Amino acid sequence: MPRYCYVNGQFAPHNEGAVHIEDRGYQFADGVYEVVTVADGRLVDEGPHLDRLERSLNELRMKMPMARKVLALKMRELMRLNGLRDGLVYMQVTRGVAPRNHAFPADSVPSSLVMTTKKMNFATMKKFTDGVSVISTPDMRWARCDIKTTSLLPNCLGKQAAVEAGAYEGWMITEDGMVTEGTSSNAWIINKDGALVTRPPGNEILNGITRQTILALAAEEGIPFEERAFSLEEAYEAREAFVSSATSFVTPVVKIDDKAIGNGKPGSLSERLLGYYKEYAAGLRTRAA
Repeated sequence: MPRYCYVNGQFAPHNEGAVHIEDRGYQFADGVYEVVTVADGRLVDEGPHLDRLERSLNELRMKMPMARKVLALKMRELMRLNGLRDGLVYMQVTRGVAPRNHAFPADSVPSSLVMTTKKMNFATMKKFTDGVSVISTPDMRWARCDIKTTSLLPNCLGKQAAVEAGAYEGWMITEDGMVTEGTSSNAWIINKDGALVTRPPGNEILNGITRQTILALAAEEGIPFEERAFSLEEAYEAREAFVSSATSFVTPVVKIDDKAIGNGKPGSLSERLLGYYKEYAAGLRTRAA
């Protein structure tokens, strides 16, 4: 079955998709993106993802490429063309094509939109059952990490450091030793009192949609949680830890740097939350707004 992409109004074979050399996303990383999980043909948290897309665009004074209802139809058509049942839809919006100039182009320049899909088999991922390791890495990012921009070079450097260390993820650490988030995920610990702890939303982190869903599910289940900063040292001493994202769901962390977390195996609360999230993704439960 051929694979298709969507580029500026046209569905095309994936290997033929291309953008102009003066697209501002290519030259300046002047764009934003979203990744939406697809589970059994369902777009998980579609509304919140599109809300965040609009927010990111507004923060950068960019325009939506089309009405939300039309965008939703395009996403579903791309899923249909690619036979996507489980995986993700990636969308990227840039400020458009214009002669290279740091200043914004005229308002008449249309936004560019690219969408692709990726098939994934979540049911067979060993990271959920075995857990993963993470390493600490310096947080070198800009001051607006709350915007889901395509400017991800510091994240890429951190992720590569993790890969070279044989780890799944890098947790970014501020100069005062506090954990912000992972290079492509949010960071969580379960402290000695059994409470979930994750950094509060602000300019220092991306407020993950999966993160928000996990907090809502925890509240529904009566699981105590604290939205506050935590240090790398506190993480080393945690009962459990995990990362969350559209493709990580709730992935247990069993090792940070050279420190085993808990007994070095996925913790019971992390496993419970993963179960709750999988039920939610499958449409078997809802969550409060």
